[in-house]
Amino acid sequence: MKKIVYCLFITLAAASHVNAETQMTEAQLGQILFLDPNFSANRTMSCSTCHDPAKAFTDHRENAGNGVASLGDDGHSFGGRNAPMAGYANTSPSFHFDAALKEYVGGQFWDGRANTLADQAMGPPLNPAEMGLPSAQALVERIQENPFYVTTFKRLYGESVFDSSTKHDVLPAFQGFANAIQAFENTKQFATYDSKYDRFLKGEYELTVLEDLGRTLFFSNNNVNCNSCHLLKTEDSKQEPFTNHQYRNIGVPSNAEILRLAGLKAGHIDHGLLENPAVSDPQYDGKFKNPSLRNVAVTAPYMHNGVFKELRTVMEFYDHYNNPERTINPETGLPWELPEVPNTVDKADLEAQALTDRKIDALVAFMKILTDKRFEPLIEK
Repeated sequence: MKKIVYCLFITLAAASHVNAETQMTEAQLGQILFLDPNFSANRTMSCSTCHDPAKAFTDHRENAGNGVASLGDDGHSFGGRNAPMAGYANTSPSFHFDAALKEYVGGQFWDGRANTLADQAMGPPLNPAEMGLPSAQALVERIQENPFYVTTFKRLYGESVFDSSTKHDVLPAFQGFANAIQAFENTKQFATYDSKYDRFLKGEYELTVLEDLGRTLFFSNNNVNCNSCHLLKTEDSKQEPFTNHQYRNIGVPSNAEILRLAGLKAGHIDHGLLENPAVSDPQYDGKFKNPSLRNVAVTAPYMHNGVFKELRTVMEFYDHYNNPERTINPETGLPWELPEVPNTVDKADLEAQALTDRKIDALVAFMKILTDKRFEPLIEK
């Protein structure tokens, strides 16, 4: 909390020195809003609380539900899903159905229910399990408490931005709040493309033998099937997000810990894409958005419910579909649990050659070099 307040103080101090010739941009305003805890009910939580810029835009608080869920502003509520990484979220297109692919693509959140980054930014402030404000009007009133915000909002969005007398689908100042955060999230800070892999593509880094094997396996269609979900472009393309922004059910088991924290009954089913109001076809039950593999080595736990804590466990989980010797979850010492939603598991995408331990080590080594340069110190050796 002290770090957030300090960062906000420094940013506001810098903002106070912006002169008329170099007025603050929408993205700069968004950065200040992103760090400001005043947009939570008890003024303890900002966007950066769950998407810490120093921790690859994820929630690394010690009280974050043992890592699987984020603690809300009220000090006791937890969400029912693992907070996704905000980094590289700006690579996702708007939520839509691709008729050629016969797949839903894009959007924000695990189920794509927010069409854009701006739509996503409107969610947490009003979610009672997150920042907990009672209404959009309450958020606008928090904006109006700060003369700097009032002046900047009027300059960027018009003198009438705080006028609520005319009926709007969304209050103009609330929309401005969301647009500013979207502008910030669209900056290079969220997608630097400066990992060891990116440096390798520029001839600035030499892969180790294990990393090179992992790269070969990742892009191979004859060994594993990683690129069916985690490749948007072609092999070794620049600025690859390592997700196709589509949705899959890979048979992830339920996580009793996150259900307990969120106050959900044992046996509760998260239906993923089917929870999106725009989706009603049961064939999409249990499908979740394929996350970017950028920074995956430093953004544990994994899956929509944080059920796996180690990246190697994730690889062994994938392998257990094809390897009869891979029967035990190494984190529990017990057999793998059954899928949360068994009827729609994308079995074709999970078909692959069985992996040796060395090949799993190689794939993990490759994924580690997808870490942004400034986050490399976070990698556990």
